[in-house]
Amino acid sequence: MLATDVATVRPATRLRGELRLPGDKSISHRALILATLAAGSSTIRGAGDGADVRSTAGVMRALGAEVERIAEDGRTVDYRISSPGAGGLTEPAGILDCGNSGTSLRLITGMLAGLPMTAILDGDASLRRRPVARIIEPLRSMGAVLHGRRHDSLPPLTVVGHSPLMAVDVTTAVPSAQVKSAILLAALQADGQTTVRERVATRDHTERMLRARGIPVGRMDDESDGVAWTLEGGLAVQAIDEQVPGDVSAAAFWLVAGSIHADAELTIRDVGVNPTRRGIIDLLRAMGADIDERPVGDAGDPDVGEPRADLTVRSADLRAIDVSPVQVAEAIDEIPVLCLAASRARGTTTIRGAGELRHKESDRIAGIADGLTAFGVRIEVDGDDLRVHGDAHLHGAPTDSLDDHRLAMTFAVAGLIASDTTTIDRPGSAAISYPGFFDDLERVRA
Repeated sequence: MLATDVATVRPATRLRGELRLPGDKSISHRALILATLAAGSSTIRGAGDGADVRSTAGVMRALGAEVERIAEDGRTVDYRISSPGAGGLTEPAGILDCGNSGTSLRLITGMLAGLPMTAILDGDASLRRRPVARIIEPLRSMGAVLHGRRHDSLPPLTVVGHSPLMAVDVTTAVPSAQVKSAILLAALQADGQTTVRERVATRDHTERMLRARGIPVGRMDDESDGVAWTLEGGLAVQAIDEQVPGDVSAAAFWLVAGSIHADAELTIRDVGVNPTRRGIIDLLRAMGADIDERPVGDAGDPDVGEPRADLTVRSADLRAIDVSPVQVAEAIDEIPVLCLAASRARGTTTIRGAGELRHKESDRIAGIADGLTAFGVRIEVDGDDLRVHGDAHLHGAPTDSLDDHRLAMTFAVAGLIASDTTTIDRPGSAAISYPGFFDDLERVRA
């Protein structure tokens, strides 16, 4: 039961039900941005309606696009965007408020870098602690002028765009789809071919969505050097309609809940299963999870669009696994709830190279370690590595979400299997990505 600033979760006898999730947050952000860069009218159906996506929609309005909510159900929203295109956008009259959304801040910075205007992007106290140096450096090398706080390391961020930008060949310092996407969005306004190199291939929503809108994005794989993405600047983004699948990061909480509960069967409809995003499904299966996957819709071109599936998860006997830095990069947002799954697995799970978690809405390494310890789990942190000892008998505990939606939902799922009542401070953060999460939590308990 959710109160204003504390949620109470009691153990569930069993879990049953069918769930439809908010639209994928990552895709929703990108759909709004690309629709604004395209001249004409675009319709986005099934977008996530959490606070983060609303922040991106608000910024697109401030830049001169007409962003209309044409249907909504409390979790998803259909948008109609009418835009003059990149060349007709206007300099904002005030500060662009990204709220709590690091995705909004980083991707919109890339979008603005190649537009002839000056803009200031800011957000809440949490966002002001999120690092921005990793996008400032490559965008500066392309010719944009950017300034942040504390030696250009933190927001608010001032962007003075330049048109055209210079094409670059850049290697990202750490695997980050947000940094890669910021560079690719800037490259749309660059003179020549831009190449972005990654040691590990991160989620490719931006690349797929650009291809669908008439922008060829090349991929080159090298066993020793990772992967490189190429984009030729100067092409116009085309206006198209987008259907957003259910968010696999939101599905992760139910996949773990169904796997670790002793009596569970849950079906999750129309989930996005992009090959670069489905890491949590594959990791749970490697642990022995019982997850059925049934494709839905027309798969079409495997390099364009988003594959979708219905997922059914049932109770399972999990075993420990080793999670490599590459696998961490493929499932970065789901690592906190994966740690919960590991706490119920046989053996000790090792998760290596998770340092990126320290730069999310909270220090998620510290947050998940403190929270699971309160439940009685043995978890050790060694730099950027975690070791989670399994076969834990969780007992209800007071926990703090740290205003981080992933932690709030992870601790709520833990409360379903704990032996006594669990409380979660600041649970409202769940609405950042999953409005209605606590309603679903009560609905599936039998």
